[in-house]
Amino acid sequence: MKSLKDTVKAPELLGESSQGSVEVSSNPVLAALKNPYFLALRPKQWTKNLIVFAAPLFAFNINALSLVQAFQAFALFCCVSSSFYLINDILDVESDRRHPVKCKRPIAAGLVAIPVAIAMAAVLLFGALFTAWTNNAGLGFALTSYAILQVSYNLKLKHTVILDIVAIAIGFVLRAYAGAAATGTDLSAWFLLCTAMLALFLGIEKRKAELRISRSVGGKRRAVLARYTLPMLSRMESVVTTGTIMSYAAWSAGPDLNGASTPWMMLTLPFVIYGIFRYQLLSDPKEAARRAEGKSGKTERPEEVLLTDRPLLLTVLAWVMTVFCVLLLKQQGILP
Repeated sequence: MKSLKDTVKAPELLGESSQGSVEVSSNPVLAALKNPYFLALRPKQWTKNLIVFAAPLFAFNINALSLVQAFQAFALFCCVSSSFYLINDILDVESDRRHPVKCKRPIAAGLVAIPVAIAMAAVLLFGALFTAWTNNAGLGFALTSYAILQVSYNLKLKHTVILDIVAIAIGFVLRAYAGAAATGTDLSAWFLLCTAMLALFLGIEKRKAELRISRSVGGKRRAVLARYTLPMLSRMESVVTTGTIMSYAAWSAGPDLNGASTPWMMLTLPFVIYGIFRYQLLSDPKEAARRAEGKSGKTERPEEVLLTDRPLLLTVLAWVMTVFCVLLLKQQGILP
C-alpha cells in the first residue's frame, strides 16, 4: 500500500509545512476544504457567481423568497461552472503540468483521477440543469445558455483571439440575467452593459498576466497567447476601462437614463473608479510597490486579487455598504 507521502504529489494543495510534512487538520471542516476533490471544483472561482445577486440587490427586491431564489441560482451556477472547470482541467492536463501555477491543480498534479473528474463533472452539470428547468424556465434558459457557451469556449473560443475574452464577458452577462430571472427582477440595459464591460476588463487583465508569466517561464504556451501582445492588450484595456466607467456613470445617473432607481447612486461611482485603477496598479509589473508586496502575476486569478488585496477588498466592501444605504434610504422615501 502506498504511503501518504507517496500518494500526495502536490503537498501545497493540502497544506504542507515549511519542514516538508503534511499537516493533517483535526478540524473536519478545514480537512474538507483542503480535500483535492473539493479543490478541483475551484471554489475560489465561485466569487464570480456572486453577480447573480446584483439585479435583486439594485432593484431592492430583497425578501426571504428572493434571497432563497438568488441563492439557488448562485448554487446552480457554482455547480455548472465547476463542472466545466473540471472538463477544462481534463482537456488541458498536459499543458497545465508545464505551467508554474496550474501544475498544482489536483487533476494536473495527479491527485484526482481523470475518470473520477469526468463523473463529477457529469453529475454537477446535468443535476444543475435539471434542477434549474424544474424550478424556473428563465433560470434554466440562462444556465443552459451558459453551458453551451462553456462547451463552445472549451472546444473553440478559448483558442480564438479576442473571442476568448468576449466569451468570458458573455458568461458574466448570463449570470446577471440568471439572478434577475430567478427573482423576477427587471433588468436595465445599462446594468447589463456595465456587467459586460467590467467582465471584458477582467478578461483583458487576465490575458496580460498569462502573457507575462508565459514569457517569464519560457517553454511552450497556449497558441492564442501568441496572438496577443502587451501593447495590444494595453490599448484594449484603455478602451474598456473608459467604457466601464462611462457605462456605470450613465447607469448610476438614475431613472432618467433608464438606469438606477435613484440618482444618489452616483455616490458609489468614486469606489468603482478607484477599484478599477487599483486593479490596474496591481497588474503593472513595473510598479515598485507591487513588487515589494510580492503580488506579481496574481491578476491571472482575479478572484485571488479581490480576496487578498486589502485596499481593493475594503473598496468593494465600502461600495456594497454605500449601495445598500442608498437603496434603503430610497425604499424609506428619504432619498428621491
